[in-house]
Amino acid sequence: MATAPEPHILCTDLVRIFTAEGVEVQALQGLNLRVDPGEMVAVVGASGSGKSTLLTILSGLDTATAGAARVAGHDLLTMGSRERVAYRRHTVGFVWQQTSRNLLPYLTAAENIALAMNVARGRRGAARAARIEELLELLEVGDARDRRPGELSGGQQQRVAIAVALANDPVVLLADEPTGELDESTSAAVLEAMRSVNLELGVTTLIVTHDPGVSGHVRRTVQIRDGRTSTEVLRSTRVDEHGEEQHIAEEFAVLDRVGRLQLPHEFVQSLELRDRVRLALEPDHVGVWPGHDGRADGPAGRAPNSDAPDSPRPRARHAAGASDTETVAEPAAVASDTESHADSRPEEER
Repeated sequence: MATAPEPHILCTDLVRIFTAEGVEVQALQGLNLRVDPGEMVAVVGASGSGKSTLLTILSGLDTATAGAARVAGHDLLTMGSRERVAYRRHTVGFVWQQTSRNLLPYLTAAENIALAMNVARGRRGAARAARIEELLELLEVGDARDRRPGELSGGQQQRVAIAVALANDPVVLLADEPTGELDESTSAAVLEAMRSVNLELGVTTLIVTHDPGVSGHVRRTVQIRDGRTSTEVLRSTRVDEHGEEQHIAEEFAVLDRVGRLQLPHEFVQSLELRDRVRLALEPDHVGVWPGHDGRADGPAGRAPNSDAPDSPRPRARHAAGASDTETVAEPAAVASDTESHADSRPEEER
């Protein structure tokens, strides 16, 4: 029987603690993430959620405090300095938000790509020239090969930066807010260019951003809150009974190994959940109700463990920013045992 391929990115219970002047800050608090070969995934979260810390660890620029992290067969917590240098040159490509961190201003677009190959001691001669032309054409900036960054638009600069990141055939492409300094239309064009690269070259791509609009350009979006993955949205295309194409987005809460999950913030606000919640185990789901009113029953006076046939079912809701045909199935809250809990406090109260 064929075995599933090893994921290109696998984080298990990842922890990163920073200490400054005797104060400890937990940027990552047991984060779990899996990205399979060829996937294009967006990681979204507010400032301070831990997404940038995750990216610096995956890029080899930082080391986790605890847990496990593997990228394309490399153990990021145990690899030595020599392996780390080779890893950053050949295994991962990186695109920063700021152009000044991606491109040297006194080199042309083609020369910036060639420099990346020089540093990694990659292709030479005709092979190098062919690779440069291939990347520039793939990213639709072939006419900018002899221009310096200051002579390019913001979108062109980021396309060249992506070409630089791909110069040495990385297995994984990492991008930190690649559209953070671009307007909406230019951002969409750059994201579509990244999707083309993902499809044409098969490079596994992870985009970290605070912009929820990125979600529309990827099939899978992972949200981070308080240093842990909280929800995932999976997008797919289906044909209905009338032969019309529908774009479907399903949202799932992420359950960790001890049964904890984070309810979406809008759910918490809508039901005014705080401090604790009431749980009820139903035949095919777990019900969650506000637990701060002191009542001993569930909805409509029904005992939480009642087997009544009118058990509530998850409702469908429209995804924020989605088209009229896109819906999101609300995730049923899940608890594995009496110690499991829904971490449903608003972020500002934690």
